[in-house]
Amino acid sequence: MMLRIWLNAVLLICGHFCNATGAFVGVNIGTDVSNMPSAPDIVAILRAHQITHVRLYDANAHMLNALAKTGIEVMVSVTNKEVLGIGELASTAAAWVNKNVAAYAPSTNITSISVGSEVLTTLPHAAPILVPAMSNLYKALVASNLNYQVKVSTPNSMDVVSRSFPPSTATFNTELNSIMIQILQFLMNTKSFYMLNAYPYYEYVKSNGIFPLDYALFKPLAPVKQIVDPNTLFHYNSMFDALIDATYNSIADLNFSGIPIIVTETGWPWFGGSNEPDATSGNAEVYINNLIRRVSNDSGPPSQPAVPINTYIYELFNEDKRPGPISERNWGLVFTNGTSVYDLGLADAEISTGVNSSSSFCIARPSADEKSLQGGLNWACGHGQANCAAVQKGQPCYIPDTLQNHASYAYNDYYQKMRGSGGTCDFGGTATTTTVDPSYGSCRFTGRRASDFLDLLNINHVHGLCMVVSLFCINWVQFELDPGRVVSIFSTRTSRPVFG
Repeated sequence: MMLRIWLNAVLLICGHFCNATGAFVGVNIGTDVSNMPSAPDIVAILRAHQITHVRLYDANAHMLNALAKTGIEVMVSVTNKEVLGIGELASTAAAWVNKNVAAYAPSTNITSISVGSEVLTTLPHAAPILVPAMSNLYKALVASNLNYQVKVSTPNSMDVVSRSFPPSTATFNTELNSIMIQILQFLMNTKSFYMLNAYPYYEYVKSNGIFPLDYALFKPLAPVKQIVDPNTLFHYNSMFDALIDATYNSIADLNFSGIPIIVTETGWPWFGGSNEPDATSGNAEVYINNLIRRVSNDSGPPSQPAVPINTYIYELFNEDKRPGPISERNWGLVFTNGTSVYDLGLADAEISTGVNSSSSFCIARPSADEKSLQGGLNWACGHGQANCAAVQKGQPCYIPDTLQNHASYAYNDYYQKMRGSGGTCDFGGTATTTTVDPSYGSCRFTGRRASDFLDLLNINHVHGLCMVVSLFCINWVQFELDPGRVVSIFSTRTSRPVFG
């Protein structure tokens, strides 16, 4: 027992080191996806895009196993369907923690539990049982000596706030005050954080032109259009900051303070219907890149400047099976083959970008039609003399088994061999170049630099160092628990993180 307590303390110290490196940007992984990649392939995609923090909408065993020994920080979730049972019986909560958290620690770096999703506004009949559910889970963590490593909270939407502007006058909806006081008291007692789903896209759409689009997209505003809180005279450069401050002020209105806010969901749809003119790839690219820049400066909103805003982007893949308007199905950062929906390069940002500036890769365009892609693939592997062995069945680049993935590998192999003698990355308009390394898992695209570990230790990229420390801690603790299962931290490739 004492050994386990001591080892958990080591993990806590490692976690504090990582937190000290600044705010992070993670991603949500939804599952309403056709042709969902396997868990190992998803982890390969996370690695390829240097994503170091993820939020799962459940506690999927395949994902938790695949995330083991990666150092990636994981938020697992209690689904809305599970909240009632966990809130009613402490034994149900204990079984949930044992099955979905304790069984994977410390190899899988689980750091928090999200209890439901917007329960107060989407499942109001479960509201009375929400805090008991959180409390039962926390007690189960205490029993497993995991309460210092794993935090418990519940995400709320901005709908729980009666009016978000000006932020200084924002309050929670009065009918929710009783339950909000209970939630905030729990968060205070357990030293946890308030989980907020903040969507400037929806707030902008609802404003009917009151706020400019640039304000929602983090773009600079002309002096005559500056957004100022008339009571505090705080200037708000983005709607994102204003929404967070509105929540901080709502918390303060109930006489609570010192509870940090973590944004569990935010994003921008990159495609929508004819009645959704602002759901475009251009706006999504601007929002996400500016969001990453904003979070990376490690400052809070005007009312809490010293409290960084840890944030999870909604979401990794397009959830094409979701109901509702077209935009609901188009929030993803990457396609299921791992290629980016839009450019995530941040060459002018003051954070690590994951961009390998010394290398260029040739990949298939996501918008290319299958007939043209097949023709390009056939040419590359035939007349183009690309080495396509790696995309054959059973080989490292065969999965995901998609025309887009196979064509990307073949295109890049040809391009790397022939670019010096005039070879181009065109293939009838079905290809494009990128500086983001498309390698994943054991599938290696030529053109990458070999100095991965030295790159990781670049002092300008402290989050890469944090990943090394996390992997060291996980493997060291694993060694203490079972010396026969130790794995070298150098066996897991980690690159400069775009997120986190």
